[in-house]
Amino acid sequence: MSNVDVLVAGGGGFIGGHLVADLRSQGLSVRSVDVKPVEEWYQVHDDVENVVADLSKLENAMAATEGAKEVYLLAADMGGMGFIENNKALCMLTVLTSTHLLEGARDNGVERLFFSSSACVYAAGKQTDPNVTALIEADAYPAQPEDGYGWEKLFTERMCRHFEEDFGLTTRVARYHNVYGPNGTWTGGREKAPAAVCRKIATAAITGQHTIDIWGDGNQTRSFMYIDDCVQGSQMILKGDSNVPVNLGSDELVSINQLVDIVEDIAGIKCTRDYDLSAPQGVRGRNSDNTLIKEIYDWAPSITLADGLAKTYAWVYDEVKRSLG
Repeated sequence: MSNVDVLVAGGGGFIGGHLVADLRSQGLSVRSVDVKPVEEWYQVHDDVENVVADLSKLENAMAATEGAKEVYLLAADMGGMGFIENNKALCMLTVLTSTHLLEGARDNGVERLFFSSSACVYAAGKQTDPNVTALIEADAYPAQPEDGYGWEKLFTERMCRHFEEDFGLTTRVARYHNVYGPNGTWTGGREKAPAAVCRKIATAAITGQHTIDIWGDGNQTRSFMYIDDCVQGSQMILKGDSNVPVNLGSDELVSINQLVDIVEDIAGIKCTRDYDLSAPQGVRGRNSDNTLIKEIYDWAPSITLADGLAKTYAWVYDEVKRSLG
């Protein structure tokens, strides 16, 4: 393969698509690799080297990393809480992709590798109350991560650390907290809460049937980071001097009910809420403590939840309207 500035593994995904768009806007040469057929990618750019390949296979990971200066390891089999809770083995199998990309990066002389970890690495025992104390990076140990998905992320964090210690591969790790925005999954079972809520409210607005279902009692709390902040923060961390895993998220905590309130205000409607207490809902509370990222990088997210949701809702609304004919 030709030499490129950056390999984005998982470039056909939601975050990967936005990252590729930003990197190419900077004039960088990009190789975007994803297991999905190109027609299923969220964003496709003709001036990028687009490759369809299963990076869980060592030979494909070796080929993908050849000639790349930097690697963003975003590729993962994942989705929202419904997918994570019901597909633990599939989530764990992502470790093959992570392992083989690290090996490829090491053997092909990659200068820097960024790994997108997750807030799902944090100990469940620290997330049992909706009025949660924001999670600091040290809360990942003693280890009690989200079963399946969280274990794979935490294991790959350790691999990144040891590949740097033992082989000299510069690795950087960010723990993403609920990234959302346009051009992402909004239906089908893998979507996350902001997109799901936007879809339900948009459907209610379009059909006039102002009733929506909510997973759980709606009192579970989360913070959500808009995609533009995620893309900026990821690049900053890759270029940085610290190999300590850091939270990359917003510290603006809301309940799912409050999330629905915001989207209803954007849509200009109110809906009757049917609560499904048997549905997957994850931990009771999770928030990002941003002390460390401010200390190391002097950085904080710039986009409020209300502003980000307004952009996301407008995009999802158009998608729903198109799907309904």
